Amino acid sequence: MPRAESGFSVLSDDFAADPYRYFARLRERAPVHYEPAFDSYFLSRYQDVKRVLTDHQAFSTETLQVRAEPVMRGPVLAQMTGAEHTAKRKIVVRGFTGQALEKQIGAIHANAAELMAPFLPRGRMDLVNDFGKPLAVHVTLDVLGLDKKDWQQVAAWHSGVVEFITSMTLTPERRRHCMDCAEQLEAYLVPLIEQRRRHPGEDLISTLCTAEFDGIAMSNRDVTALIINVLAAATEPADKTLALLIKHLIDHPDQMAQVRQDPNLLPAAIAETLRYTPPVQLIPRQSEENAVFAGTTVPAGATVFCMIGAANRDPDAFTAPETFDIHRPDLGTARSFTAAAQHLAFGTGLHQCVGTAFARAEIETVAAMLLPLLDQVRYSPDFRYQETGLYTRGPASLSLDFTPVHEGVPGPE
Repeated sequence: MPRAESGFSVLSDDFAADPYRYFARLRERAPVHYEPAFDSYFLSRYQDVKRVLTDHQAFSTETLQVRAEPVMRGPVLAQMTGAEHTAKRKIVVRGFTGQALEKQIGAIHANAAELMAPFLPRGRMDLVNDFGKPLAVHVTLDVLGLDKKDWQQVAAWHSGVVEFITSMTLTPERRRHCMDCAEQLEAYLVPLIEQRRRHPGEDLISTLCTAEFDGIAMSNRDVTALIINVLAAATEPADKTLALLIKHLIDHPDQMAQVRQDPNLLPAAIAETLRYTPPVQLIPRQSEENAVFAGTTVPAGATVFCMIGAANRDPDAFTAPETFDIHRPDLGTARSFTAAAQHLAFGTGLHQCVGTAFARAEIETVAAMLLPLLDQVRYSPDFRYQETGLYTRGPASLSLDFTPVHEGVPGPE
């Protein structure tokens, strides 16, 4: 029988409060932790996690059929393989790179400036709830070509979709709520998809509507699933990473001073944030055959959860992994945003996150704009830091005080 690490559960309140406290113990004592509550195996060592994410024959994305497809309203990229995966991934990636990305950077800057403006003269803002969350949704709606006046409604539906995908345990009521959100989001998108088929523009929905795979246009169901896929992939990690980046720089004032002095260090600071506190903590796979890790057999058909936060702090992969260090020699900033990244925050291999280049551009653009404006930035008095989330994780809020700014936000270079 599989064995759980005694007295430990990923569902415990203690683990939810601070999973990082448990990662070393798991890697050393229970690198293959079995969770009987949902018959799943949790892997915490870097090499094991990398093996699962790169061996697509032995570890498939079948689990997503149950975990994602119902709310995505169709198959998502990570479920696809072979020619279909290559073709559809290329179509989506095209919407997030090259000329498309250049245009998006302007939109990112405009959205950020608009959201920041009311807070600058006050000298106080909650970086997560006042800024990061709305920004991530606004920017994604711009990319998709959706009306930003609907952002709160779309964000509410989207949060139901994300809850379904990332919850370990859902009550029947919450499950129903999530499915309702997904159905309403689909009902909102289908007429827009049909309209873009008739009158395509330059947005990502138009690209998806007019693209062909094997000479066949994608169905409304295909396009809907990819839009919801993009909505989740582009919003979830971006707002969390931005808040975590600023938090780590506040906690390490010497590194904050260096990044302010030399903005070329910003990509390294973002890469180290992704390693140190990855926004996506768990990536599920299904074992297609019996697999042995650290002397424990994971049976064929089992669900395996890759613990990204634990893998990214494995001393076998990184020197002094518990230290936040933007000058870390074993990270390699240049490749930190590619499939060759040493950290595993975006996954790795074939199903590496499609929005990686976009996420990097968004976080870099916004952080480069924020840092000069947030002079003497510090936590607000009485602010208590708290992170939430088991599957995706980030600060619940980040209340900051800074020197008020009265001239407004400078335009992009």
